[in-house]
Amino acid sequence: MTMKTQAPAASHTTHDSDEDIRNRDIKIYVNGEIVHRDDAKVSVYDSGFMLGDGMWEGMRLYDGVWSFFDEHMDRFFGSCKAVSLDVGMDRAGILDALTRTAAANNMTTDVHCRLMLTRGVKVKPFQHPSLSRSGPTLVIIMEHSKPVDSLHASGIRLATVPQVRGLPMSQDAKYNSHSKLNCVIACLQAEQAGADEGLMLDPHGFVNTTNACNFFIVRNGAVWTSTGDYCMNGVTRQKVIDLCRANDIPVFERNYSLYEAYSADEAFLTGTFGAQTPVAEIDGKPIGTGDRPVMARIQKLYKELIRTSVAGQKG
Repeated sequence: MTMKTQAPAASHTTHDSDEDIRNRDIKIYVNGEIVHRDDAKVSVYDSGFMLGDGMWEGMRLYDGVWSFFDEHMDRFFGSCKAVSLDVGMDRAGILDALTRTAAANNMTTDVHCRLMLTRGVKVKPFQHPSLSRSGPTLVIIMEHSKPVDSLHASGIRLATVPQVRGLPMSQDAKYNSHSKLNCVIACLQAEQAGADEGLMLDPHGFVNTTNACNFFIVRNGAVWTSTGDYCMNGVTRQKVIDLCRANDIPVFERNYSLYEAYSADEAFLTGTFGAQTPVAEIDGKPIGTGDRPVMARIQKLYKELIRTSVAGQKG
């Protein structure tokens, strides 16, 4: 059962969803056990709570199939390897944990999952990774969740924020890490500017991404996005690029400035939860005329990709 809640105009985010009362009693996976959300707890000594030392993935369940599971696992296992974080199981083990959690919640579709892995419980409240000796902590949260329809009518309002996406040797933005303070600060700056989300630049001043999603513009029928050097290389981002290339939609990964963004014909965000979300304005400047034919075509192609992908995995 769902109850629609109308969010105030100033509080849209790309993760707005209809309230679903079933989520009040979801069951959560914690290190092999599946417990009611009220009983799902980790230690205050956990390295994720203490230091943000961990990696996560956001995934969606469609008709009993985890969409683009292999691509998400490529990123997840690659990120964990890069920071010497032992997952403690293989991909089949992760899939089994996801399957068990979905079954315990009687979930089959329109489900969003947050898969979280930390370095585990520390023996002392200090930084060194060697103090995490219990093995990793794995948590899976699944919720009944659908993006609100109003987002696709009104669009997201962005504000360019001072907080930038940093250089790879500071904290590589390609890590989907628990350490999200950089993005949280950007989100706060956007909110304080009266916008919904923050548009973040790279260290050289080129348009990069928002605090939560990858960012695209459309100019003269061509789709532009950043080079990908300073942003999370999102699974949905790559699917959109691939769909454009396969369907004769010109697409460019390039450096571009706010000048090109302000004067774009269309702009949209990509992410696992919202797929493609339109951008209505940037820094108070309306984007285009409000017509979004290129994004609409990409949305249609993406929905068809989901359908064929799910059908293929169901065999």
